[in-house]
Amino acid sequence: MPLPFKIGYDSPFQIRSLTMQTQAVIRHIADWLKNYVATAHAKGFVVGVSGGIDSAVVSAIAARTGLKVLLLEMPIRQKADQVSRAQEHIRRLEQAFPNVSGMSVDLTPTFDTFAADVEVDETEFPAKQLALANARSRLRMLTLYYYGQINGLLVTGTGNKIEDFGVGFFTKYGDGGVDISPIADLTKTQIYQIAAELDIAESIQKAAPTDGLWDTERTDEEQMGASYPELEWAMSVYGTRRPEDFEGRQREVLEIYTRLHKAMQHKVNPIPVCKIPEEMLK
Repeated sequence: MPLPFKIGYDSPFQIRSLTMQTQAVIRHIADWLKNYVATAHAKGFVVGVSGGIDSAVVSAIAARTGLKVLLLEMPIRQKADQVSRAQEHIRRLEQAFPNVSGMSVDLTPTFDTFAADVEVDETEFPAKQLALANARSRLRMLTLYYYGQINGLLVTGTGNKIEDFGVGFFTKYGDGGVDISPIADLTKTQIYQIAAELDIAESIQKAAPTDGLWDTERTDEEQMGASYPELEWAMSVYGTRRPEDFEGRQREVLEIYTRLHKAMQHKVNPIPVCKIPEEMLK
């Protein structure tokens, strides 16, 4: 099956072997999820399903825990193909696992109202479209926590290693706002390997990765300026090599990764707290 990117990197983006015990990894994550739920005294998981590979893998593994799993499809001006992939995936899991249920919450009217209420002149505020894109993600986070709380479920993250710890390709307090993160130690390439093992729908496996936060189609690669295999290579050499050590596309990719990695630190570091000198508190 052709994938959005090639598994097994062509030169000059060779990294360590991609060999992985996929079944063992799936069981490990499922066991980890079950153990965490027991510790947290929760009933199961709520997962936002977008029609993309990451949420498909997370929800499919969560389904294998035997615990309650609620899948939410939350379209906001969504493209038809994204909606159909998400709904197809939910139907497949509902049919295969009695502990899985799905529902659709159309957030488009809510978002449209918000966008109209905060309307500003884009020439004066050039970051407007990015702010609205992030608002979509934060609205979905709010919805996930609402349904999670009323059902006693943990909001389950779908971010991968490159997005969460490499380039920060997530929205702070949006899709980055979760209770647990089961696949954040796996690269995108590894997630595709697991998806094949889980028999995720072919339409999802072949779809170009996208965050689905824009009215126009914008793939992840277009937004970041590099493919996931390229960024995985950059992550593997970052800290030990500098962009100046390379030429051509390698240098360009490492420069992209370095810039994005430095810019994302505010997303992963603790919130800065102003410490008051002790003598001022007496």
